[in-house]
Amino acid sequence: MADPTVPNDEDDPTGHQARFLTVMTTIDCEAKAGRLARGAIEARLAACAQIGAPVTSVYRWDNAVETGQEWQVLFKTAAARYEALEAYLLDAHDYDTPEIIATPVTRGGAGYLSWVTKETS
Repeated sequence: MADPTVPNDEDDPTGHQARFLTVMTTIDCEAKAGRLARGAIEARLAACAQIGAPVTSVYRWDNAVETGQEWQVLFKTAAARYEALEAYLLDAHDYDTPEIIATPVTRGGAGYLSWVTKETS
């Protein structure tokens, strides 16, 4: 059993477990970003997905420094849906090692968070 005094990855700075997350990934094509977003929403894995304008990513891959254009997809979800969202992204994504980063939402509008709960149930 986990030690309740040790924060886990979903704990907010006050020590309370986050009930909501934003989850970000990137992909190399706007159409693919749209498919990832739509699939997650249709499956109720997230309440909302925002696709950001292309960004330039600089990274090391296979011992070389690479530069590429990517689209960011930011999902708003309930923490209870994270594992299913991650599994979906790993399955639907065509990168060998896709970026999947979850950030706890420590505060938010009650109405909005209630909507996230409803849409991911």
